[in-house]
Amino acid sequence: MKHPAPFPATGFEPEFIAALKDIFEDKIAFNRVLGLEITQIAPERVTARIAMKPELIGHYGHQRIHGGVISAGLDAMGGLAVMAAIGARHMDEAPLQRLQRFAKLGTIDLRVDYLRPGVGEAFELRAEVLRLGSRVASTRMEFLDSQGKLLSSAAAAYIVS
Repeated sequence: MKHPAPFPATGFEPEFIAALKDIFEDKIAFNRVLGLEITQIAPERVTARIAMKPELIGHYGHQRIHGGVISAGLDAMGGLAVMAAIGARHMDEAPLQRLQRFAKLGTIDLRVDYLRPGVGEAFELRAEVLRLGSRVASTRMEFLDSQGKLLSSAAAAYIVS
């Protein structure tokens, strides 16, 4: 007889997702300034949204989003993707116990390629982990306009232990 899983086989417990959203949307003050809104947390991919607002403009003549907003958003998403991957690796632990594993997470290296001007009312950010090692994780991120056009891409490495 097959027993049902205590959580969806393709995702996380609601309390784990809520805790990660709270960390990224509320506890990291700079993410609040950016207006980073997490839209999906899954073991294989995380997504978020940033709505354009006057405080994020980098070029007043063209109403483009500041490059620093793009890089900071992509860096945050890479970190969130690593947290999701670590969380998925340790599903045998309680959600709050898994959250303790993120204490030493930090960016080692970040490369951003600005491909097109960041113009629009809202932007989508995506991130995935390419490799999760015992000490370092490698990620790939994307910054898109509301029509799904790729505006910037990034790759990063994070210390995980």
